[in-house]
Amino acid sequence: MNVHVLPSGPIQTNAYLLCDPSRGEAVLIDAPLGVWALVEPILKAERCRLGVLWLTHGHWDHTQGAAEVVRKSGARVSGHGADKRLYEEPELMKPLMFPGAVIEPVRVDRWLEDGDSIEAFGKPVTVRHVPGHCPGSVMFHFAGERAAFAGDALFQGSVGRTDIPGGDFEQLEASIRTRIYTLPDETVVYPGHGRPTTVGDEKAENPYVRP
Repeated sequence: MNVHVLPSGPIQTNAYLLCDPSRGEAVLIDAPLGVWALVEPILKAERCRLGVLWLTHGHWDHTQGAAEVVRKSGARVSGHGADKRLYEEPELMKPLMFPGAVIEPVRVDRWLEDGDSIEAFGKPVTVRHVPGHCPGSVMFHFAGERAAFAGDALFQGSVGRTDIPGGDFEQLEASIRTRIYTLPDETVVYPGHGRPTTVGDEKAENPYVRP
């Protein structure tokens, strides 16, 4: 599995394009504005078809490019039902967006739940619900690859904001302790912004949430 980190959009939100050239398959995690222009040449170079778009949560900076991705690729979209209104009525996020910003609704094909097992490249991927930053925040755990894509729940040395609608620090703290810090220490955590980290490093050094 090749992991391509694709920061995009007005606040450089990380999208992750996962490709398996041996199978000709690809998965995209999150879709900030303009990400398709970065995704398309990689798909062509690695001869992969994008079949699914997995959304870690419904905030605008992670979904602003989703409609374009779906139009261009036909990818099926998955997200958590707690963010249903954000996906379907994105105008709710206008107060948090830059003036003049445009965002289209996202049609979710599969609503995810905590503990769901979904497939990528013929292997199971576990969905873990990690609310606190956003009610529908989820993490995608690839146990075999020792990798987890956590959206804005956890960052290198920091955590997601909770001072916005739907945010709750106590809930986020519980999510990190019970859903992320319980993964093996060597698990690489790919966040929605910034550089990757590991579960072990965050348990040892993150000043916001201790194990």
